This record gives sequence, C-alpha cells and structure tokens, in this order.
Amino acid sequence: MNLEKTLKRLDQTRDESVSRLSELLKFKSISTNSKYKIDCISTAKWLVNELNTIGFNASLRETTGNPMVVAHTTKSKGDFLFYGHYDVQPVDPLKEWEDDPFEPKIKSISGEKVIVARGASDDKGQLMTFIEACRAINYVNNSFPINLSILLEGEEETSSPSLVPFLKKNTSELKCKYALVCDTGMWDKKTPSITCSLRGMLSEEISIKGPNRDLHSGIYGGVVNNPLKVMSDLLSNLHDKNGKVDIPYFYNGVEAVSKELKKEWKKLSFSEETFLKNLGMSKSFGEKNYSLLERLWGRPTCEINGMWGGYIEEGFKTVIPSEAHAKISFRLVGDQNPEEIRLNFRKKLMNDLPEDFEIKFSNHKGSKATQFPLNDEIINKAQKALSDEWNSKTIFEGGGGSIPIVQHFKNILDMDTLLVGFALDDDNIHSPNEKYNLKSFYKGARSWVRIIDEIAKN
Repeated sequence: MNLEKTLKRLDQTRDESVSRLSELLKFKSISTNSKYKIDCISTAKWLVNELNTIGFNASLRETTGNPMVVAHTTKSKGDFLFYGHYDVQPVDPLKEWEDDPFEPKIKSISGEKVIVARGASDDKGQLMTFIEACRAINYVNNSFPINLSILLEGEEETSSPSLVPFLKKNTSELKCKYALVCDTGMWDKKTPSITCSLRGMLSEEISIKGPNRDLHSGIYGGVVNNPLKVMSDLLSNLHDKNGKVDIPYFYNGVEAVSKELKKEWKKLSFSEETFLKNLGMSKSFGEKNYSLLERLWGRPTCEINGMWGGYIEEGFKTVIPSEAHAKISFRLVGDQNPEEIRLNFRKKLMNDLPEDFEIKFSNHKGSKATQFPLNDEIINKAQKALSDEWNSKTIFEGGGGSIPIVQHFKNILDMDTLLVGFALDDDNIHSPNEKYNLKSFYKGARSWVRIIDEIAKN
C-alpha cells in the first residue's frame, strides 16, 4: 500500500468527501420513531451503494427492525470488522436548533469549520471517516492491504434490539480477528485517544401505586401518604452521605484502577475546575478519596434519570397522585454482575416500601463492563498510527459510558475491539445543533488510512 499517495488523495478530495457526508446527513434516519422507518431504509440503501462503488461487496440485510448493511472486500468475510450505526437521535427540542437539523450547514465556530446536523458526530460523521479512508485506499492502490468487513446497523439509538439475533444468525460470516469501532472521541482537539475501558449498564423503571385514585390535596392532604414523597424517600436512600451507592453487595466485583492506568491518567492535562465550569457547576459529587477521572471512568454509579407523577401541565391541579414513576440507571465497572445488582436493588426498595403501597419494576437488559489490555498488538499499532497523524502522543482513556456492541462482539463473535473516535466534548451529541469539526473528519479519515497501513505490516 502506498501510504503517502493515499493520504494525498484524501487531501485532494476533501470537498467531495464533505459533499458525500452532507448527503448522508440529509436522511432522517431516526430509529426511535417508526414513522421514519422508510428514511432508515433509504439511508441503508445509500450506504450499500457507496460501499459497492469503492471496492466492497455490500448488501442490505433484513431484520425484524431496521436493516443491517453488511460489506466485505472479499467474497466471504474479512479479517477486521468495522462497526458503525447510521441511525440518529430525535431532534427535540426542535425550536433550539439554529437551522433545519437535516439540512447540513458548514459554519465557523471559534475559528473552526464545522458541519452542523443531526448525526454529524453520532455516528454518521464518524463512520464516514472510515468509508472515505477505504475509498482513497482502493482508488490509489486498486486493492486493500487487509481483508475488511463492515457492519452498519440502524437501531443503535434504541438499544439495538435486532443486533444480537443478527450476530448469532450470521456468526460464521461476521467473525473476524478484530473489530474496529469509531464511536468515541478525542481527548482534546489536538490529542487522539484510544478507549481502554467501558462501563457496563443497567436500567430500571419503577412504578409505585398508593391510593386507588388521585386525591384532592385539600381534603386528603396530611392524612394520606403521597406516592411522590414515597418515591423521593426511596431514591434519596440510594446513596449514603459520602456519595457511595447504598445497595447491599453493590461493590462486589469492583476492582481498583490499575497503577498503570492511574499513571497514564495523571499525565493528562486535566483541570477539574474547567471540566465543571463547562457544565455550569463548581462542585463535583461522588465517592470521596477518588479523583474525578477515577470516578468518571473507573467507579460505578447510580443515577436518577427521571421521576414523574401527578399533574405536570400548565397551571395547577392540586392532587395527591395515586402513582409515581422513576427511571434509574447504573454504570458498572470491573466484574460487577448486572443481574445481581438488579436483584439487590429491587430487594432494597421492596424492604423500604411503606405499608399500603405496591411497587412494580420494568425489566431492561444489562451489560457488564469491558476492559482492554494496554499491551495488545492492534492497540499498539493504532496508538502509533494516531500519534503519527496528529503529531501528539495518543493517550489511553476510560469510557464513562457503555457501548454494548463491544461486549456482544466478545461474547458472540469472540472478538476484541479497537475503540477510536474523533468526536469532541462540545459536539452536542444528542442535543440541538449537533456538529462535527471538519478537522476531525479530515484527519479522522487520514488516521484510519494510517491504522490500516500499520495493521497490514508484518
């Protein structure tokens, strides 16, 4: 593979690459609403066509939900599988967008050129860095130095209900030596990173039932226990005064962050004050005796994502509601078992529940945390390639969030995963005015060319 000519080709075709990205961003591939199913199918067909024009054998695969896009550089399967998702989040609240979220705009923000649209960073811009890299490689070299497969799904933003059955059904075709995922971010605008750990995930939805109907607060207030107060009491007892999660056996399986990783994180130019200021906050919360980065990447959490009940529309309706509801999520680390935590969480709430009240739980699947060895050959090759492209040492960072596909690849296809990405903290992912820096897009594609070149060596 001619590395320099391939990189030059990317530089010469930047305008065409941005034009293709803009075309992809115009599709309203919102997976959370079935009325956009046709848009999702159209997006998948567009991707199939693009991949077929740049040296892949691509096809649309039906599922019970939105279709998968599967492509190979060979007739059967590749040695490395790239994964991305073409679906996007809803655009609400629409009034906070400066422009139509599905009419991409090139803008200048703080001296940086960006493209603004829903999905620009999560994940259409990211997956297009890989596709554009492959386009340039095939154009210059008329072949690929390694056998590649691509899997693009359309339901990632709805917890990927079709993905596991699809992987199980197509294991022999999709199983490769290694998975490549571009769904993470840079450490900062100048510093690339490789994600070396991901927290696991567990979600619970709770409903509490008290009185047999909504009650007039003037007639019954002060004599009937309010379900919203009961819910508040239950949830306020999930943490102790030191910020630790107060659920029996919750910390079983939690391992201390390795000395090697702590050493890497201490080298980072990280300012807790600046981090909090960007969030409009001045004080951090959480377990004592741990740095903010340790709490963010290496410690488990319990968060209240929503609580509701009673009358919440404009004006007042003075009722004691008959029901209260809440949504809770846990981020897990180490060897924490989601199902054991679910069981102990439910036991705690049922034990604390007052008389006359009923509680129901909605079951949501959980996933365990994932960790990657820092001395892995592919990770080391990617680290070198990224450092060469960005002229900055690639750092290892933890992932505070969860990417379930990584665990699915390991459990079903027995593949480890390389997690790199070029998103930035201010990309407004899942928010109005989502954007992707064009520098991230250009150098992201160049980075993939370098990574593929490094992997192909030896």
